[in-house]
Amino acid sequence: MRAQLASLSHSPRDDSPSPRLLAFRVGNGIMPAMKTSPAVSHTLAKLPRFASFTPDDLVSRLQTLLAVQRECLESITAVPPNANWENVIEPMQAMADEIQQLFGPAAHLHGVADAPALRTAYAECVALLSAHSSEIAQHAGLHACYQHIRQSAAYEGFTPAQRKVVDNALRDFRLGGADLPAAEQARVKALKVELAQLATRFGENVLDATQAFRIDVEDEARLAGLPDSVKALARQNAAREGLAGWTLSLDLPCYQPAMAYLDDRELRRALYTAYVTRASDQGPLAGRHDNSEIMQAIVAKRHQLAQSLGFANYAELSLATKMAPSTAAVTTFLRELAGEARAAARDELKSLCDFARAALGLDSLEAWDTAWCAEKYREHCFALRQEDLKPYFPVAHVLDGMFEVAARLFGVRFERLDGIDVWAPEVGFHALVDENDEAIGFFYLDLYAREGKRAGAWMDECLVRWQHGAVLQLPVAYLTCNFTPPVAGQPSLLTHDEVITLFHEFGHGLHHMLTRVDHPAVAGINGVPWDAVELPSQILENWCWERVAIDIISAHHATGAALPDDLYSRLVASKRFQAALHMLRQIEFALFDFQLHLDASPAIDIQQLIEAVRDEVAVMQPPSWNRFQHAFGHVFAGGYAAGYYSYKWAEVLAADAFDRFEEEGVLNGATGLAFRRSVLENGGADDAMNLFRRFRGREPSIIPLLRQAGLRDPAERIIAS
Repeated sequence: MRAQLASLSHSPRDDSPSPRLLAFRVGNGIMPAMKTSPAVSHTLAKLPRFASFTPDDLVSRLQTLLAVQRECLESITAVPPNANWENVIEPMQAMADEIQQLFGPAAHLHGVADAPALRTAYAECVALLSAHSSEIAQHAGLHACYQHIRQSAAYEGFTPAQRKVVDNALRDFRLGGADLPAAEQARVKALKVELAQLATRFGENVLDATQAFRIDVEDEARLAGLPDSVKALARQNAAREGLAGWTLSLDLPCYQPAMAYLDDRELRRALYTAYVTRASDQGPLAGRHDNSEIMQAIVAKRHQLAQSLGFANYAELSLATKMAPSTAAVTTFLRELAGEARAAARDELKSLCDFARAALGLDSLEAWDTAWCAEKYREHCFALRQEDLKPYFPVAHVLDGMFEVAARLFGVRFERLDGIDVWAPEVGFHALVDENDEAIGFFYLDLYAREGKRAGAWMDECLVRWQHGAVLQLPVAYLTCNFTPPVAGQPSLLTHDEVITLFHEFGHGLHHMLTRVDHPAVAGINGVPWDAVELPSQILENWCWERVAIDIISAHHATGAALPDDLYSRLVASKRFQAALHMLRQIEFALFDFQLHLDASPAIDIQQLIEAVRDEVAVMQPPSWNRFQHAFGHVFAGGYAAGYYSYKWAEVLAADAFDRFEEEGVLNGATGLAFRRSVLENGGADDAMNLFRRFRGREPSIIPLLRQAGLRDPAERIIAS
C-alpha cells in the first residue's frame, strides 16, 4: 500500500548476501559492480542523510523554503500568455523536488522510527504543506498558465506523458477549488489542513495504543502451541523491559502467530480484545488514545470538502481520479462479488464450526478462536502449518530468489550497495540494473518490526525519475515490512504469507523503479489511479505459488534443500482454503469504507454503519464491542478513503493479467517484457485501462479472479471502462 507522501507499502546484515549482491569500493565512494554514469552519481548524492537528520529546525527550514517558493511562484506566473513547458512546468517540478528533499526523510522516519520530537515537528510540517498544497491548487495565475499551455499549439506536439501532466494538473486545479470564489477557496484550504492534522493524530493514536498493551507471562506452559521463534521474540520483548518471563504484544509478528497457534484460549481472548479495540472507547485501554471523535470529524470534514468542490459526497470526489466510472459501478461491483462468494463462505464457515465442535470441543466458535481453529483445520485438511513452511523461507534466500524471478521476467538484476546512510543497521540498499548493466533505480529494504515503527507493509517514494535539462534523476523507493527479526542467533524465517507480502511490496517498487517516464507527476506510481496502482503488486503475488518460482525462492535454512514436493502439493491445495471467507472480509471493509463516504452526514453513526454492512455481506459476526474501524489506517490515516475497493478492483486486473502468463509460461521472459513495456514502464503517463488493454488485448474479465478463488465460473462479465 502507499504511504503518506507521494506513494502508496533489506538484506539483514547477519545473513551473507549472494555474490551478485556484493558491492565494491571505487575511489572514495561506494559503487556497485555496474556501469557508472552521471545519473547514478547524481541520484546517490541526493539520498537522504539519515545519520545527521534532526527534527530540531525542520519546521523553520520548511517555512523558509515555502516562503522562497511563494516568491518564485509569483515570478513564474507573472505573464500567463507566454507560459510554456520550460518556464512554468519545469520550475514547478523543481519546487516539488525541493519539498521532497527537505520533508521526505522526516515523513519516512515518522513511519519507521517515530520519536516525540519528530512527531511534533512532523505534525506542524503536515499542516504547513497542506496549506501550501491548497495555495498551489487555488493559485489563479498558475491555473491560467496551465490553461494557456493546454490551449497552445505546443500542446499538440507534446509527448503523451507531457499531455497527461498538463491534463492532470488542470483536473487537480478543479479538485483544489481553483474555480471557486475566494471565500470557498479559503474553506477548502482550511478543511484540507484540518484533515491532514486529523489523519496524523489518528495514525499516532493507533501506534500508541498498539504499543501501550502487553501481556507478561511467567508460566511457560501458558505458551503451549506457540512456535519457538515467536516464544524467542516474546522472551526478547520481556528482556527489553527487564523481565524474566515472556511478553506478548500487539505488534503483528507477535500478535498474528499468537492468535493462530496459542492454545491458551484466555490469552487469545485477551490479545484479540485488546487488538480489535485499539484506539477506541472499548477494551482494556478504553478511552486512551481514542479515535472516536477524530473519525467523526474526518468523515464530516471530507463530506464538507466534497460539497464545497461541487460533489454530492466524498465518494464522488474520490472517483474523480480513479478508473471506476461511477459510485454505482463500485457498489454494484462489490455487491456482485459478495453474491458470488457468500454461498461458498457459508459452507466454509459451517465446515469450520463442525470441525471446531467435533475435533476441538468448541460448541461455539468465538472471534478469538477463528484463526486458531482455522490453522488446526488447515493442518487437518492438508497436513500443513505455516510453521512447517518457515524453515524453507530464510530471508536471505527469499530475497535472492525474488530478485532472480524478477530478473527472468523483466530482464533486470540487483546489486547491493554497502556504505549507504540508513536509519537502522538492518536496513539494506540495492540497485536495479538493466540489460545494459546500467542502474535504472534503487531501493531501501527495511524488513523487521521494531519499536517506533508503524505496523504493516508499504512502499513509498524517496526520489522520482526526473529528466531536468541534461540531468537524469533515477527513482529510489522505500520498501518496508514488519517481519520477525533474527532472534538468538537464528536467521529470520518467513511464513508463506509473509513471502507473499514481500512480493507484493516489491511489485510496487518495480512499478516505481522500472518507469521510463521522465516527468515526476506521471512517473512510476505517480498519476496512476488508486484502483489500478495495486495491479503490479498483486500480480507479483502469483509467483509465490508457482513450482518453478518456489524452487528459486525456497531453500531450507539448515540443509539448503528446496521445498519438498509433498509439502508444495499441500501448500497449493491450501491456496483456496477459506478463500470465500477472506473475499467477503475484504468486501466488508471496502463496502463499509465506500458507504461511509457515500452516505456521510455530520450525524452518521459509524458503528451502526459497519454493523449494517456486516449484516448485508458477512456470514460471521464479531463481538458487539469490536472496534476494528478505530484502527483502520488505510481509510482514516492513509490514501484509501472511498478507495479501499481498489484492492478487489485491482485483483480482477491482476488475476486476468496473470492469466496470460499461465497461457504463455509463468517465467516467459517475452511475456514479462510485454508486461514491463505495457504497464510498468508507463506509470501514469497513459490511461490505466489503455495500458491493461495493451497487455491483455481486451478489457478485464472477472472470471480469472473467481477461478483463482475456486468459485463457480459465471457468465462472461467485463469491468466497465
